[in-house]
Amino acid sequence: MDLLEYQAKSLFRQMAIPILPSQRIDNPADLKGLKIPYPVVLKSQVRAGGRGRAGGIKFVENTIDAVAAAQTIFNLPIESEYPQVLLAEAKYNADQELYLAVLLDPVARRPVLLGSRQGGMDVEGSIEQMQQVAVDQEFSPFYARRLMIKMGLQGDLIQSVSAIVQKMYRLFVEKDLDLVEINPLGISPRGEVMALDGKVTANDDALGRHPDLAALSEKMQSSGFGRERRSLYTSGPRSHSHSKAQQSPEFDPKSQSPISNSESLELIELDGNIGILCSGAGLTMATLDAVAREGGKPANFVNMGSLDRYEAANALRDRAELALELVARDKSVKVILVNILAGASKTEEITAAVVGYLERKARANRHIQIVLRLVEIDADAVKKRLGELPVQLASTLDRAAAASVSSAK
Repeated sequence: MDLLEYQAKSLFRQMAIPILPSQRIDNPADLKGLKIPYPVVLKSQVRAGGRGRAGGIKFVENTIDAVAAAQTIFNLPIESEYPQVLLAEAKYNADQELYLAVLLDPVARRPVLLGSRQGGMDVEGSIEQMQQVAVDQEFSPFYARRLMIKMGLQGDLIQSVSAIVQKMYRLFVEKDLDLVEINPLGISPRGEVMALDGKVTANDDALGRHPDLAALSEKMQSSGFGRERRSLYTSGPRSHSHSKAQQSPEFDPKSQSPISNSESLELIELDGNIGILCSGAGLTMATLDAVAREGGKPANFVNMGSLDRYEAANALRDRAELALELVARDKSVKVILVNILAGASKTEEITAAVVGYLERKARANRHIQIVLRLVEIDADAVKKRLGELPVQLASTLDRAAAASVSSAK
């Protein structure tokens, strides 16, 4: 379960992770009683990423502009999700933005710390700066400081940012989370640190041990969070300004014809020969890093984001086939590494997408290697379903990366 930003920051507050003064906005009229001094930023509260590029984040200077901006954001779908809530937050002047995350590798059964000196909207375009530290023993401040050194931080920032990572890890463990992410962690000209945005992914199987998180899940479901308001509005394609991103032309793998869809995938281009398809920014970055450690070079990658939003029948399968098509368009791609962490039902859909994609390519007399890493699968059943298709199954990320690099040579 992915929490909304304002819910994640409520958990940050409990851990004394610094956050800005903020106020929940349930409708535009609430802004007439705003308690935060202007200028403020209004943020759409949806699970999807890319809110800034999609127009879901706006800075305003007064009440009139704030009400108008809120009306626009409430009626703006981002990857087909409409916000039920906005977050009004004080403006913060940062001259540096970092990326930090703590995530779980469910196969290795150990947490991983991620960090980059390039945070914010362009973090996925600066993968070469992403650093990783695996927590392979009992956690201590050593792990956080090691990440700071690998990130190249100096002086007082080592201590201040390291302290944030330690609090993130504490939250990660105490709440049985799958991901705690701060992107960006803003650093002011005076060296103060501030969590400007946050993402928390709770483990569904652990909600019974955490009534507060379970209550959030029930509230989101009962409010119909993320449902499309098709009776009032239609949703067109989003536009993006990412300098390295290519929007897909919405290829329908069944009809092989363009379709109209608001959930555009983004292809981030690099310079190698291995295409990468993942679910989630943290997992994508860890995968890119693993490929680099094995001496390989990614050609591009597509991050499908949280798979929870693909709820309609066959929606995930269709989007995964579309993502595979997008990754393979670069003729330099010799192998595609698919690394997905999800439950059994989602992994079945991903497997079906891989089978459908490769069978379609075979009929067109085109062939490409795929390395597939999934969790919560019956490996024998998956191998039987894949048959003679050119797919290698890998049980861990390191093995998947090694197999991809070997196949690309």
